[in-house]
Amino acid sequence: MSTGTTTEAPKMISTLQAVNQALDEAMANDERVIVFGEDVADPQGGGVFKTSKGLSTKYGDHRVRSTPIAEQAIVGAAVGAALAGMRPVAEIMLMNFITVAMDQLVNHAAKLRFMSGGQSSVPLTIRTIAGAGRGNGGQHSDMLEAWLAHVPGLKVVTASNPADAKGLLLSCIEDDNPCIFIEHIMGFQQKGVAPPPGHRVPLGKAAIAREGHDITVVSYGKAVNDVLAVAAALDPAISVEVIDLRTIAPFDEQAILESVGKTGRCLIVHEAIKAFGVGAEIAARVQEKLWGRLKAPVGRVGSKYAAVPFAPPLEKAFLYSQLEIQGAIQRLMAA
Repeated sequence: MSTGTTTEAPKMISTLQAVNQALDEAMANDERVIVFGEDVADPQGGGVFKTSKGLSTKYGDHRVRSTPIAEQAIVGAAVGAALAGMRPVAEIMLMNFITVAMDQLVNHAAKLRFMSGGQSSVPLTIRTIAGAGRGNGGQHSDMLEAWLAHVPGLKVVTASNPADAKGLLLSCIEDDNPCIFIEHIMGFQQKGVAPPPGHRVPLGKAAIAREGHDITVVSYGKAVNDVLAVAAALDPAISVEVIDLRTIAPFDEQAILESVGKTGRCLIVHEAIKAFGVGAEIAARVQEKLWGRLKAPVGRVGSKYAAVPFAPPLEKAFLYSQLEIQGAIQRLMAA
């Protein structure tokens, strides 16, 4: 007999929708928020990936503006607007193209607070798309977060799911420091439970994506989902704790040390090239702070030291894999 009550399924959104909602909410809440970049306005399609679709129609082209193909000008204009009291969100279509604007980012956005003795803030957000897997070739697929994390004054952020994408992007836009928000090209269609209005994820705070007691795996962005898949396949033979950094710089050192202090083993996984990567810095910190408590050397999994190939078989060989993650976990457990 029916009780007359029903349980509604939670509303689901994609990462693409989450980014669009975050921009919409930020613009509605604060008229200082402006959006610009290549093709971001509706007459040009609302962005190459449609993340800004509908915003120029809703808020006007004085707040959502398509720009020429000129990354130096885009980031330079964002720095100037931020100094003038605006909260610009500038889109650099693909992460490789940030290299064109490194002077504006490194020598201006990141340094102005320091060089002004704290009198100037640069509250800008750079949204950029990164990652391999679609055969876009070496000039359109790099993960360059380690470059940016090396620069004092920049915050570097990425999400592994739609709710975090919305919450982190809103936190970036509201932060008084320059933030780089990285979106993975293969993750736009990923679905997840829609967060409530006003949802924020604090910057610099990691999440325990999965609790465990045998080994800690630290990851961020799309790679978190690969780690979770491997951890589920290994369970219950090996209890894997998964830390989702969410903020790459500054990363949540306390959360990592507490977890590794409990498990005694640590593996870092990221899509970016393994050599000289974010994983190297985390590994160094763990071994400096927890030497003597580790049951095995800190491990790392990343992609090969090469330009991202265009041919699909070579691109697949370049990328890290779930099989590599599994093998690394098993080796550390056996050490």
